[in-house]
Amino acid sequence: MQIEQTALPGVVILTPQRFGDARGFFSESWNRQRMAAAGLDYDFVQDNHSLSEATGTVRGLHFQSPPHAQAKLVRCGRGRLFDVAVDIRRGSPTYGHWVGVELSFENGRQLLIPEGFLHGFATREPMTEIIYKCSDYYAPECDGAVAWDSCGIDWGLSQPPILSDKDAAAPPLAGFDSPFSWEGAA
Repeated sequence: MQIEQTALPGVVILTPQRFGDARGFFSESWNRQRMAAAGLDYDFVQDNHSLSEATGTVRGLHFQSPPHAQAKLVRCGRGRLFDVAVDIRRGSPTYGHWVGVELSFENGRQLLIPEGFLHGFATREPMTEIIYKCSDYYAPECDGAVAWDSCGIDWGLSQPPILSDKDAAAPPLAGFDSPFSWEGAA
């Protein structure tokens, strides 16, 4: 597995090796033991799968607050999407900064997003599927969102996005009272 660091410490791009033949391919998308040896020690407890029918669908920016904060390992099962993580850890030198990565069925890349980051994506093709692992169970009382257009993200959209009511009503990052704190060295 190829492991690539991003500009946001802790947010990592994983590209599993694909073993192909005339039938297709096999790929190991996660191996806890191998990842722990690489310093990525996560215990995923829930898998989610969503389908966005239209190109230009934006889902996010979402988070789940403590005590049920979630790390996520995101991949694209079909289609193509632009996946984004935004640092919302108060006191972090990268607070409000974002990274975006194209994930597709073809490139097989995955984005590992730790707790303390917003997550969102924009679809680049119709019928795009996103599959992701979570390190804690969904807890509606801890569910939160920040406005998709309040973090300076270049989503690469050519028209207004398709949003859920929840995402359209999410508050902006400015003035957001984050439930996360940075615990790094000064």
